[in-house]
Amino acid sequence: MNKDILIKLGLTDGESKVYLALLKTGSSTVGPIVKEAHVAYSNIYEILDRLLDKGLISYIIKEKTKHFQAVSPSGLKEYLKIKEGKIQEEKIELERLIPELENLQNRQNRQEAEIFTGLKGIKTAYYKMLDKGSKKETWFFFYTDEGQITDDFYGDMYPVFKKIPSKGIANKAYRKSDFIKKTKFNVKYVGFPLPGTIDIYKDKVMLISWKPIPTAILIISEEISNKFKEYFNSIWEDKNY
Repeated sequence: MNKDILIKLGLTDGESKVYLALLKTGSSTVGPIVKEAHVAYSNIYEILDRLLDKGLISYIIKEKTKHFQAVSPSGLKEYLKIKEGKIQEEKIELERLIPELENLQNRQNRQEAEIFTGLKGIKTAYYKMLDKGSKKETWFFFYTDEGQITDDFYGDMYPVFKKIPSKGIANKAYRKSDFIKKTKFNVKYVGFPLPGTIDIYKDKVMLISWKPIPTAILIISEEISNKFKEYFNSIWEDKNY
């Protein structure tokens, strides 16, 4: 039996050597095991204890001396089954723990930026920005009319967008867009130039340039997001618009 396979199953190098030695020697006291396995005598009892815990060896006492023996190699299946069960339990515990860890994370100090290119890249950026979207969080956006490319793109993404509460500010030309006519977005139209396509959601801000190559920059920053929200609300609440 290959020692490397046992290591892949989760045994240590020493455990693999001792298990294989016991398969060869049969019932044995500590001395012959050390000789056959080529492990340090000072480590043998610790290794044997771990193998006993894993159910891969057993022992009997003859004349007040322990004689160890390996269980049948088919016992490795049971060991692996137990290991898989523990991994599944750990996965469940991890799923419970992740929300607590995310709450502990200091998001005000978290600042990242990523660049996405191409229409597929921008779609990926939107999915990342709106991940775990909540009806309690408002998605803010600035949009300028870019013609058919944006109509087609946002028409395809609309099933995702419509699930999230939103407020938008767009240039007046966008009012004529075929896409916007079919939606129920809460949009205010203004007559002054807008900086471009900008999305703000939770602690994320996304800047999009559609030409010559569609490109999105996704920024994760509580501070930057709050600044953009302040700018958005200053326009939204101004009765002159």
